[in-house]
Amino acid sequence: MRTLCASTLIGEFFIIGFAGLVAMKSPDLTAGTVWTVSGIAMVLSVLLCGVITRPGGVLLGWVFQLGLIASGFVVPTMFFLGAAFAGLWWASVHYGRKIDEAKARFAAAEAEAAKG
Repeated sequence: MRTLCASTLIGEFFIIGFAGLVAMKSPDLTAGTVWTVSGIAMVLSVLLCGVITRPGGVLLGWVFQLGLIASGFVVPTMFFLGAAFAGLWWASVHYGRKIDEAKARFAAAEAEAAKG
């Protein structure tokens, strides 16, 4: 699960950076504001990669996905991209857990075969 979720978060890192470039065109926002918010979000996406397997890590990822969708109020395209990445997040968590379970079963079967 960790690999799939981390891949999604790293993809979001780049999307946030590109959204920051688009937000720079807004006359209501200063460059400092845009890059402070974008920079914090980009750092959070990388830090979340390290806490995925810890208790509450997936929940933090969901909160991050909601924040990404909410960024659509500043850059409207982010409503679509945020929803798309939320779907990828769901798939990463769902299928990542299935892969982890299959790996555990395979490892247990190999250990059992090695014993006997």
